[in-house]
Amino acid sequence: MPSDFSLKAMNAVHRGLIKISGGRLGWNVSMPVLELTTVGRKSGQPRSVMLTSPHQEGDALVVVASRGGDDTHPAWFLNLRDNPDVEVSVKGAPRRPMLARVADSEERARLWPKITAEFKNYAGYQTKTEREIPLVFLEPR
Repeated sequence: MPSDFSLKAMNAVHRGLIKISGGRLGWNVSMPVLELTTVGRKSGQPRSVMLTSPHQEGDALVVVASRGGDDTHPAWFLNLRDNPDVEVSVKGAPRRPMLARVADSEERARLWPKITAEFKNYAGYQTKTEREIPLVFLEPR
């Protein structure tokens, strides 16, 4: 499973690519990329992370709290679970206030097969862990 250091390093490289390219690269890999800013549940400080959104519904973006199939939830997920008021930037646009909510069992049952059919890595992550990997809706406030 990826270490915290590896995850932070990947995020730093991703941010660097966006910065160096003047925003021309890094905002769309195989799916849209977004910058999610949460409030740290322990520090109370803003925490930003680059994520992909494998599914969108209307104005809502869906992100997957996979952490590469690790047995623990990603820190950003724990942060938004404790404080669902988040900010999201897509393609370098100004941050927009959004409300995060974890998909309920019916929503996850409907979306998980669609997401894993198109993006096989998520299905692989689920096989590596006993926890159910959460889907999170990021919806405009």
